[in-house]
Amino acid sequence: MTRPVLEVEDLRVRLRTPRGPADVVNGLSYSVGPGETVAVVGESGSGKSVSVLALLGLLPARIATVTGRALLQGEDLLTMKPARLREVRGAGAGMVFQDPMTSLNPVLTVGRQLVEGIRAHGDVDKATARRRAAELLGEVGLPDPEGALDRYPHELSGGMRQRVIIAIALSNSPELLIADEATTALDVTVQAQIIDLVEKLKQERGTGVIWITHDLGVVAGIADRVLVMYGGRCVEDGTVDDVLEHPAHPYTRGLLGALPDLARPLPDGSLPELATVPGVPPAPTDLPEGCVFWPRCPVRGDVRCETEQPPLVPIGPSSGALPHRAATWCAEGTLGTEGLEAFGTESPRGGGHA
Repeated sequence: MTRPVLEVEDLRVRLRTPRGPADVVNGLSYSVGPGETVAVVGESGSGKSVSVLALLGLLPARIATVTGRALLQGEDLLTMKPARLREVRGAGAGMVFQDPMTSLNPVLTVGRQLVEGIRAHGDVDKATARRRAAELLGEVGLPDPEGALDRYPHELSGGMRQRVIIAIALSNSPELLIADEATTALDVTVQAQIIDLVEKLKQERGTGVIWITHDLGVVAGIADRVLVMYGGRCVEDGTVDDVLEHPAHPYTRGLLGALPDLARPLPDGSLPELATVPGVPPAPTDLPEGCVFWPRCPVRGDVRCETEQPPLVPIGPSSGALPHRAATWCAEGTLGTEGLEAFGTESPRGGGHA
């Protein structure tokens, strides 16, 4: 059996805030295999970005307490010395952030920023690093790679800047690529191009990918497995087929129900009204005692939902080697299918990139 690129076990992140301790990630466990894309989805505030920032040691130590294990090719990221972690960032794991304009230094040329990363992780001279930088820009589809090296970030379009960020993240052939809302700020055409680019590079290099997103339409086209987060916890995970075609958690069904269905207009030609998940996510300083979703759940049952936290357990047949799991007292078979139709969920498959 192929060893996972990344194995995360019982990851917990607590932040010190003026309102008291905030448990933003609570017992997160998953793995990413070579050439596999794991999509992490959920509303803002669910703990998606914080969980990956914690893996790479990018949270301020004075306010963040991180526990658990995160094995990258067998080495625990959470116990590494700072010098070793700096070596791993970029060489072992690359990250693509959401906003390419704020991720690039506006007063340095693209070439200087690429060359700096290449030389930081390899014993190469400037000329060799510059040639490598031009090759990388060509690989990510940037026109005139040599010319782009001498341009500043503001001279490039949003899509071109994001390609530069991807080139920087891939400059030292990392085993793991983390894309945090990498296409959110882009128009749909460029978004599709970036998604296709990452997929192509993943297939060619065997890189494991963590793709953090709000967009389940994108997930349907790129993910091998899906991890749904809510209130800092994983509430459902499984293959993309399991989660999108047979969602078990009411929250997952709510997210799917909020997707627009452009292929099914009403008789008058208008689009159906989008379903919504009522209420707002809980504050990490004041998480519910029982099921983290129960205050917003349209199918919540007896007092157990309010007082007892459901475990993340297998809930039925899986289409992959790993089980399809959910953490809910309201899965199909517990309350039946009638209540679970509250969101009117349809699978997002068939619409391509959203």
